[in-house]
Amino acid sequence: MLESLFRRLATRGGEGSDPSDSDGDVRTDGGTVTQTAGSTEQSQRSWRESEFVRSLPFWLPPALLMGLFVYGAIGWNAVISLTEWEGFGSPDYGNLDFSMYGRMLADPTFVAAARNTVVLLVAFTVVSLVVGLLVAILVDRGIRFENTLRTIYLLPMSLSFVVTAIFWAWMYNPEFGLINVLLRSTGLGFLANDWISDPNTKLAAVIFALMWQFSGYCMVVYLAGLRAIPSDQFEAARIDGASTLRMYWRVIIPQLRASTMSAAVVLMVFALKAFDFLYVMFGDTPGPSTDILATMMFREAFSSSNWAYGAAIATVLFGLALVVIGPYLYVQYQRGDL
Repeated sequence: MLESLFRRLATRGGEGSDPSDSDGDVRTDGGTVTQTAGSTEQSQRSWRESEFVRSLPFWLPPALLMGLFVYGAIGWNAVISLTEWEGFGSPDYGNLDFSMYGRMLADPTFVAAARNTVVLLVAFTVVSLVVGLLVAILVDRGIRFENTLRTIYLLPMSLSFVVTAIFWAWMYNPEFGLINVLLRSTGLGFLANDWISDPNTKLAAVIFALMWQFSGYCMVVYLAGLRAIPSDQFEAARIDGASTLRMYWRVIIPQLRASTMSAAVVLMVFALKAFDFLYVMFGDTPGPSTDILATMMFREAFSSSNWAYGAAIATVLFGLALVVIGPYLYVQYQRGDL
């Protein structure tokens, strides 16, 4: 019995005799818990071996480059818009104000360019969505040569704005353009017009050309959405006696909201990037009827050397892009898709 007691005392003394021999936590006089050297080294080793640290060489360099050349450039552009820099010398950062934005609001050229930008944004997006949806429904109903039609209709999407602008500048030519030639050959010569010189038709001609290029993208997005709808919903609508038009309007199209939203965002972004199309077709002075914020920004900054004013217009254009993309990203985040 005494031997067992001595063994217990010896065991307890061995456990608490030297706190430094243990790798666990040691309680100080104040009641807090501190980590020993062994546990600290173990936590440091586990941190070095974590996925975050091991992935740093892959994502940190591009993140730094993007932060410098994209977000840094956007921030610098916003700062320049608060100066009166004209491109010569260094900007004066000691007297920042919003005079350039006040100048924009009082500039009728800016008001016209902003109006044309909004009209192009809305009209091009709506028309492309409607035409793309109609073609997608037509293809989905199992027409002949479906794959050929789908490929041909999507082909313009692969062209750049420069190629499209050159092509449609030839199509709209008043003398030998294909549109006027067809109108004259079919007895409709009275409808022939100088489409890209007449202020009443210039913007409509641009919208039609852009719709021709991007409605194929809408067709593919809507076709994917139609093919994802279960076929039993079509059968249920037919059994209930719904006509084809009513079935699509009440049953099918409401289920294409996600496809509509994603396609609309892409189209609006491309509408804001239509600078190269207009520049190739009209130069940096497309006229009041087709001047948009992108062409005005280029003209003020690079042709007139009004760098601060051009930077202010670019900041407004960037804000407009955020207005377009922001709600879509918020909805996707709420759904858990981001």
